Amino acid sequence: MKQKKICLLGGFAVGKTSLVRRLVSGLFSEKYLTTIGVKIDQKMVTIHDHSLLLVLWDLYGDDDYQKVRASYLQGSSGYILVIDGTRPETIDVAIRLHQTARQVVGTVPYVLLLNKHDLAEDWKVDPATLGELSRQACLVAKVSAKTGDGVESAFSALAEAMLNGS
Repeated sequence: MKQKKICLLGGFAVGKTSLVRRLVSGLFSEKYLTTIGVKIDQKMVTIHDHSLLLVLWDLYGDDDYQKVRASYLQGSSGYILVIDGTRPETIDVAIRLHQTARQVVGTVPYVLLLNKHDLAEDWKVDPATLGELSRQACLVAKVSAKTGDGVESAFSALAEAMLNGS
């Protein structure tokens, strides 16, 4: 069985912890809990008859007061950039984190998730403005940690890309 480290990256309160919780336990909570440091979870997935243990590093939200440590990214086989569809400023954070990740781990697969799709009527992010982040990602998806829409398939797409070495 192979094991792959995946880091979840994004701004403060974009839904990284909720996405992991939805994937790992199938649960969602309206109660917001700030991640302090790193929270590590695991999820076994099967991709084309290959078992893969995803080691999910849920990193604290990057903001003006707290920057993600590059050392947390070391050893990652892939990463997930999370943007809050209701907050366009989270795109700038994702761009900065993407650049940091590329410097630390090189060209590894990543997915770009536009979270909070259940609030689509409140979205202020135009997916067309995501530019370079979208062109290089192995998947760009609108997801909802609250409803679970698209969450499992997004993680599976990243797992498959990591297995294929793309």
